[in-house]
Amino acid sequence: MSEGVDIGFVEECESWKLESRLFPSKIGGKPAWLELEHLPSLQDLQCGMCNQQMIFLCQVYAPYEDDENNFHRTLFIFICRNSICSQRNTSSNLKVFRSCLPRRNKFYSNEPPLEQPDLNFSLSKWVKLCNLCGCIAEKHCGKCKAGYCCREHQVTDWKETHKEICGANEKFQKQSKILFKEYELIIDEELLENTEVDESKALQEYEKLEHEGKVGTLCDASETDLEAHAFVDQDATFSKFRKRISENSEQVLRYKRGGTPLWIAENPKPLNVPCCEYCKGPRQFEFQVMPQMLSVLCENELDWGILVVYSCKNSCTDYKGYKLEFIFRQDVSDIKLS
Repeated sequence: MSEGVDIGFVEECESWKLESRLFPSKIGGKPAWLELEHLPSLQDLQCGMCNQQMIFLCQVYAPYEDDENNFHRTLFIFICRNSICSQRNTSSNLKVFRSCLPRRNKFYSNEPPLEQPDLNFSLSKWVKLCNLCGCIAEKHCGKCKAGYCCREHQVTDWKETHKEICGANEKFQKQSKILFKEYELIIDEELLENTEVDESKALQEYEKLEHEGKVGTLCDASETDLEAHAFVDQDATFSKFRKRISENSEQVLRYKRGGTPLWIAENPKPLNVPCCEYCKGPRQFEFQVMPQMLSVLCENELDWGILVVYSCKNSCTDYKGYKLEFIFRQDVSDIKLS
């Protein structure tokens, strides 16, 4: 059974498959920028908590197939590496940007790209990027002119590897330790067994348990009894969340443009999703990042329940550059944590 939701899984692959020219969906490493002339500025990529430069988390290639101006379309999420800024139900340490291009553009061929290595491919023709994080660079190494977004990243890169390989070909530079491990995101349709629990029936089962005096003493209850109880307990939303993902437990992303998030807790939820800052039109749910992504990345310092992304419903293209969209973090309820 399918409800029209696509889910994302990670897969290791060769780095050339994740270059901008192949329009990838990916997590970790450096961003594979889409539009190459008007990237987010240093100020755009500063954490709203500590003002330090954020790093790339993931990107999703999601074109509007019936809109020529959105023939190519990618959304990018950035996050602050400072664990102090990762606070419950707060998204100030996160930002999401949308980039769109028509099929005919100055950066890429009109024809589908060849799925093979291209040693001549380089973003440096269009933009100077940070040697460490891959974001826009405004500083550079005094000796080899390698670019950096900020003093902190230049110092970090020097200590990690640049001191020994200053001037080496950028394609052979090692990935910085502050970046997440890089994976390809494979997007596929969610398929479910037809085993969803009827909630009204579950409530009847619960009332039956309550009448029989079994509520609160479910140690000997059957799976059906436990399931019935789950739908009416204090954390029913989490129970539904856990049940829904159990059939595809390794999913790191859920995609359903115009759909509804799979919430991990009853509250909080965004009461009013702000309209697009550029065209003033409404935003709609597009995708969510799942907690399983943290496990894949072996991340112990940062945390989230789910990260929910809302984007401009019209995917407006009248303004140059990367458009800031809305991201909402929801964590597991306090009840579940206690």
